[in-house]
Amino acid sequence: MLIYRYILKSHIGPFVFSLGTLIFLFLFQFLMKSIDQLIGKGLSIWIIVQLIVLNLAWMLTLAVPMSVLVATLMAFGSLSSNNEVTIMKASGISLMKLMLPVVACSIIITYLMILFNNDVLPEANHKARVLLQDISKTKPTFLLESGKFSDDIGGAKIFVRKTFENSNELEGVYIYDFANPNNKNLITAKKGDIAFTNDFRNIVMNLENGEIHQLNNLDFVNKYRKVEFTKHRIILDAAGFGFHQSSDNAFIRGDRELSAQAMNRLIDSINFMRIKSRKDFLDGILTSSAQLFRIKFKDTLLMRNTPVLKSYTNDSASAGGYMSYDSVPAAFNNFMARMGQYNTRPQTELQLDKQVDMYNVEIYKKYSIPFACLIFTLIGAPLGYKVRRGGFGIAAGLSLFFFLLYWASLIGGEKLADRDIVSPFWGMWIVNIILGIFGLYLMFKSS
Repeated sequence: MLIYRYILKSHIGPFVFSLGTLIFLFLFQFLMKSIDQLIGKGLSIWIIVQLIVLNLAWMLTLAVPMSVLVATLMAFGSLSSNNEVTIMKASGISLMKLMLPVVACSIIITYLMILFNNDVLPEANHKARVLLQDISKTKPTFLLESGKFSDDIGGAKIFVRKTFENSNELEGVYIYDFANPNNKNLITAKKGDIAFTNDFRNIVMNLENGEIHQLNNLDFVNKYRKVEFTKHRIILDAAGFGFHQSSDNAFIRGDRELSAQAMNRLIDSINFMRIKSRKDFLDGILTSSAQLFRIKFKDTLLMRNTPVLKSYTNDSASAGGYMSYDSVPAAFNNFMARMGQYNTRPQTELQLDKQVDMYNVEIYKKYSIPFACLIFTLIGAPLGYKVRRGGFGIAAGLSLFFFLLYWASLIGGEKLADRDIVSPFWGMWIVNIILGIFGLYLMFKSS
């Protein structure tokens, strides 16, 4: 119908304009946040452009739903202010019918954004991280920000008071290595420098004029040692930087660099490992207890008539399957070690649960954010009709309010889901459900 075509055309201009504006704002915010890392590092313009283009993917994911809301508010606000909606309703066309082409387009956009979030966004995030790692190869100080902690190097937390743009020199270095709870190290130095080995597998830090503080609590006795040095060299593992080959397959992907299908496979693997771990634990308890008493549970009925030894001797192992006296301490220690694992299992299970929740949150997020395009259409059309103003300022203000509400709820739901307070599904979808009900209410009330 001509009316439907006219309504859709009225959305194109506001959608494109708001999308461009939002992308510009996100890009400006990204540059302001990253300017200290990008400028003055000797990077070519082409590398910086590549990094910006790859980061446009996540900007597009956030900008499209908000642009849909702005366009719907402006289009229906303009139609209402010009009394066009009133004329159409007088002709027997309800607001719900006028919304049909817009809702259909929002469903198409939702589907396309789901594909984008599953296929394009993970690859873009991954390639952006690979590019950052390659930049770090030429500039070891790239991920060391002055006055901030960094735990990207060798598992140690590193604090540097000052870095230099044109060199790899450092000032005010503090290295905290608490990876081993029984051997804690704190290294301080007035200055130093950082560089990679030729194969990029290790990082070498040459420190000057500093101290080493060591706290060793092996055997439940705290032993403190302090060493002063004029020069000291530290070699750290660069695995955290992913320095192997500059190819996509050389890097372990994070949760935001995976598709929903890949994360579902990882969840299945974690659940399989969990079941296998429980089985191995129970088997270990049964085996160690059977070894302690030297009784195999499968053969218990066959051993009913086995005579009981009155005393243990070194040769008694050949009598009735009993262990020798010398074997008792080792078997007992093995049994106690197995039982000791019982105390650590809840923590292990908790870590696995958090990992599964983290993947589930990202999976649901890939669908819930695109679905906001449809939700914002249901809200924007009746709201624009009621406001009766199609100006960009009114539309932008209302869109900003709803999007901030939506984004704050989404982030809050993600935090609650990561902490296992709510399920990942409700954490990611509750705001869509609430706003969807609100949009349906506005639509039926306006009709």
